[in-house]
Amino acid sequence: MPMTLQAIPAQGAARRGVFETPHGTVQTPAFMNVATCGAIKGAVSAYDLKEVRCQVQLCNTYHLHVRPGEDLVRQMGGLRPFTGWDGPILTDSGGFQVFSLAKLRKIREEGVEFASHVDGRRLFIGPEESMQIQSSLGSTIAMAFDECVENPAEYAYAKASCARTVRWLHRCKAEMERLNALPDTLNPRQMLFGINQGCTFDDLRVENMKEIARLDLDGYAIGGLAVGEPAEEMYRIIEAVEPFMPQDKPRYLMGVGTPCNILEAVYRGVDLFDCVMPTRNARHGHIFTWQGRRNLLNQKYERDPAPLDEECDCPVCRRHSRAYIRHLFKSGEMLAMRLCVLHNLYFYNTLLERIRENLEEGTFPEFYKKFTGILDCRI
Repeated sequence: MPMTLQAIPAQGAARRGVFETPHGTVQTPAFMNVATCGAIKGAVSAYDLKEVRCQVQLCNTYHLHVRPGEDLVRQMGGLRPFTGWDGPILTDSGGFQVFSLAKLRKIREEGVEFASHVDGRRLFIGPEESMQIQSSLGSTIAMAFDECVENPAEYAYAKASCARTVRWLHRCKAEMERLNALPDTLNPRQMLFGINQGCTFDDLRVENMKEIARLDLDGYAIGGLAVGEPAEEMYRIIEAVEPFMPQDKPRYLMGVGTPCNILEAVYRGVDLFDCVMPTRNARHGHIFTWQGRRNLLNQKYERDPAPLDEECDCPVCRRHSRAYIRHLFKSGEMLAMRLCVLHNLYFYNTLLERIRENLEEGTFPEFYKKFTGILDCRI
């Protein structure tokens, strides 16, 4: 299903699009809110996501496979009725978690054998298993199972890994087509996104993108970045890969990032983002605002009657002061985390909303120039 792109003035490679899915329309560029195990960490439910302007919920295949298991989720009707979120859901393939969390993993052509990070039991996930799990979860978009290689990596290993990831992608596509044709599948229109890999080697990235683009998938992601390499390396890879990404399909930069990372990536032609940063930082009292990042635990906020962000109209900023939320943190109240998570998600979703507005109005270059020097700075 191609993405509809709106005609906008030339503003770098930035795009303004409309992505139609079986479970609703996504206005792009968009930020996908991370609900790893089916919930936003910080006591935020799927029903809260509407209030913070979320468009897409992202859940993780690996974590849900380990606990509670995809069979249980399937019996409950899939992730949408199980979590209460009625919009589009993207499920990560589990590849990143298998390679970052699991111990004693063994990679072979069939897939990966590894030990669960929860109880140590031996598990196996390959392309077919990942597609089967995601089909049982009933997500809108399934991500292909890929090998995530640490940066920096040796060129020879990165090249062999890219080739394996392409072979796995062919198997993912074939298995998804089989699953979608079954009479009892939860979502017979489940979409598949392929993942571009190649570490920080431009030639591997470009060749890999050319290969996976030939499969005519529903969307394409750039994976294996934002894992410790300098931001400039990430931007260089995006610029190298972007000309070879299909123009009529969504482009997803996985695991990114800070507000400035998002601005830079939109400028370079990316449509979709996800990151745990807004929720993780919020749980430690770190607030994103239009003036920069604020550490709410600082002493200077002890008697501060102002909202978290005076330019924000989120429910938290309309109702509560910095002094009160800081007090909640110091008292160990869970409400502190919940309020800050709600604010940060609202900020991220509103940031993307304002990006879309500026793209439509032809003023994105000015918006980009103004806020790239502000949003990631500490107040």
